[in-house]
Amino acid sequence: MSDPADVPEQAAELRSLSRLRGHLGRQTLDTRPLHIAPFRRLLIGQGTSYIGSMLTQVAVPVQVYALTRSSLYVGYVGLAGLLPIVVFGLYGGAIADAVDRRVLYLWSSLGGWAVTLALLLQTLLDARNVWLILALVVVQSGMFAVASSARGAIIPRIVPVELVPSANTLNFTVGNVGQVVGPLIAGVLVSLDHGFAYAYAIDAILFTAALFSAFRLPSLPPQGAPQRADMRAVAEGLRFIAVRPVLLMSFVVDITAMVLAMPRSLFPAVADDRFGGNVGPLYAAIAIGAVLAGLSSGWIGRVRRQGRALVFAIAGWGAAVALSGLAHQLWLVVALLALAGAFDLVSAVYRQTILQTYAPDEMRGRMQGVFIAVVAGGPRLGDVRAGTTAALTNPTVSWVAGGVACILVVVVAGLIVRPFWRYDTRTAHPAPASP
Repeated sequence: MSDPADVPEQAAELRSLSRLRGHLGRQTLDTRPLHIAPFRRLLIGQGTSYIGSMLTQVAVPVQVYALTRSSLYVGYVGLAGLLPIVVFGLYGGAIADAVDRRVLYLWSSLGGWAVTLALLLQTLLDARNVWLILALVVVQSGMFAVASSARGAIIPRIVPVELVPSANTLNFTVGNVGQVVGPLIAGVLVSLDHGFAYAYAIDAILFTAALFSAFRLPSLPPQGAPQRADMRAVAEGLRFIAVRPVLLMSFVVDITAMVLAMPRSLFPAVADDRFGGNVGPLYAAIAIGAVLAGLSSGWIGRVRRQGRALVFAIAGWGAAVALSGLAHQLWLVVALLALAGAFDLVSAVYRQTILQTYAPDEMRGRMQGVFIAVVAGGPRLGDVRAGTTAALTNPTVSWVAGGVACILVVVVAGLIVRPFWRYDTRTAHPAPASP
């Protein structure tokens, strides 16, 4: 039987444990959006298909490097994807504001699936044609841009506004799980006989999950006044961003991070030179850090000065990338790239949340189009930058200098643009469609 004198002490211990559990709960990943069935299906479909798409994203540059032994040609893979992502991201966003977003997402996903089958076919036929691979990358990038514009504009329609940061965190975390699992599997597959064919085939199979989730979405017709799906609508979206410093800077800092400090196109050459061709961990490392950051992301939605937090996150990304370029132990490179990935997850959530909550619904498709053009196009331009710089100097100089330049540019830009630096969600409201 307990001593009555111990009761107050036991109660105090229970209160302390309760406070600790509450604190830990606030820091862990917020899963409330998973109770919303359409979002849950969308997340599962995207996460499953993303594992497969990462197999292709690793297999394509490694296949190109195997055919050419050139980092410059690997950089061309990024260039091939850049123009269609910009063009179809912008135009796809305008379409997403004018048509049912579910239908647009479904058809553009089907187009991307068909290109994956074509990549599989050219490998099975042993075409060994780099330009054919690059042409397929062009088409696949266009389909990806349209599908992503539609999907990004869907989320704030099916999730309450107060849960948008949590939904974005879940979305990016699941995507980054795919970026961990996919490259690790791809690293094994591409070392096998017929490994490229295995990678493309598994991608095609897993992509059916995204198609199923698109089929199950509710109808999402445009809200408000009818919108046009033409270049004037695209221009309206760009003007909407240009006169609003908060939105404009959210894109500028991301372009800076991806163009100057994305070392991805250097991975095949560095792995070949330093790590015996073990490229899988390099492709997975950034995503590993992002997943770990996502699992401990409960605090992200409570940060109100999101512009300032975004500057700090991207400066941290640049610093971690620069340091990783100096490391010659595989574990240390992976650890530093993982730290960069943690900073990238934080910056991605804030960029997407600012965009989805600052813009009215009739502009969200076009905002997502610009977002995809920047988020997906920026790394591809970064591939070209890194590959070209490496060809002129060496991979280490290209890798490290890019990270240092990123820090300098983003800090200066963030301090100069005061509305962005002072942006506070407690006083911010959706901007009107017309300034």
